[in-house]
Amino acid sequence: MSQPKVNSVAAETMSSFFSGQKILITGASGFIGPHLCRRLCGTGAEVHTVSRTLHTTAISNLHCWQGDLADIETVRDLCDKVKPEVIFHLAGHAAGARSLELVLPTFHSNLATTVNVLTVATEVGCRRIVLPGSLEEPEQTTAVPSSPYAASKWASSAYGRMFHALYQAPVVIARVFITYGPGDKPTKLIPYVIRSLLQGEAPKLSGGQRQVDWVYVDDVVDGLLAAAHAPAVEGCTIDVGSGNLVTIRSIVDRLVGLIDPQIEPLFGAIADRPFEQVRVADTAKSGSLMGWQPVTPLEEGLERTVDWYRRQLRTSSG
Repeated sequence: MSQPKVNSVAAETMSSFFSGQKILITGASGFIGPHLCRRLCGTGAEVHTVSRTLHTTAISNLHCWQGDLADIETVRDLCDKVKPEVIFHLAGHAAGARSLELVLPTFHSNLATTVNVLTVATEVGCRRIVLPGSLEEPEQTTAVPSSPYAASKWASSAYGRMFHALYQAPVVIARVFITYGPGDKPTKLIPYVIRSLLQGEAPKLSGGQRQVDWVYVDDVVDGLLAAAHAPAVEGCTIDVGSGNLVTIRSIVDRLVGLIDPQIEPLFGAIADRPFEQVRVADTAKSGSLMGWQPVTPLEEGLERTVDWYRRQLRTSSG
């Protein structure tokens, strides 16, 4: 298998720009957060993370804090101690289900934390606030969000734009498309399918006709770094995706081919979710605004992801 490609803009960024800077990453215990932490620690940045549960680390330039960002005083105390120059606000409750039970968790974990972080970051004068958006957000002001998660991300992005317009907060919204790769939650589609196939089981799926813009996690990290580095992009919403649409069925078929062609996935075993969004990233605009482009082909990203989960399974069974 070929070696991972390197985004030239991200390589330049890592080699010089972040060295010695104080960086705060919220949500560093999620999926994208650990990848971003490792990349930034490798640049020589002073990296600080915060989560509700306390984590420990032996990495000298990585500092872990505990706290609930839904509490404004917790955010103020954290920023007073860290004095971050750049904030990557990745914390949130990511769930695409439509159930009523998700309204309050997504409100508190996504919207309330975002407003608190924006408020304090503006008060203390951060150089850049990178706020990840989502393809699930409606683009039209009269559109109806498709889920509690989509509503919370939509409102969070609106607050980010307001903070920039009214208070000159240096906010950049990086609208992240469907990210995949090593370390994702086992309940997400690609990890679920891979784990099922590796265990010799047929995954139970929806009809699989939804078209999705899939982007590999290393490319997303490059995009977030570029959003923190690029000049004159404050107030912009910039897509971080592949620029291509591929159906869920096609992704599953490719995974079957990589793992066990004898297994037949059970398409249609579960109902399709209503109001699924179909949107493709504008990578031409992303390249123009911040010099970033995705570099990982889908087949290569899937191979690397399968290899990682295969190693995990061997380790757990050994």
